[in-house]
Amino acid sequence: MAKGKDIRIIVILECICCGVNKESPGISRYITQKNRHNTPNRLEFRKFCRYCQKYTIHGEIKK
Repeated sequence: MAKGKDIRIIVILECICCGVNKESPGISRYITQKNRHNTPNRLEFRKFCRYCQKYTIHGEIKK
């Protein structure tokens, strides 16, 4: 099977609030996998951001 046709791909989730707020000391990121065929859209999860100290929306970013 060709490498470009893998069904499960690795995606990076990044905090939306930290990317907008320039005063934060860093950007919270999580790594997960998704099935390309079942979820073709970008993922969004509520995860804990250690820089904001609360649960925020983490969205999928490009590699």
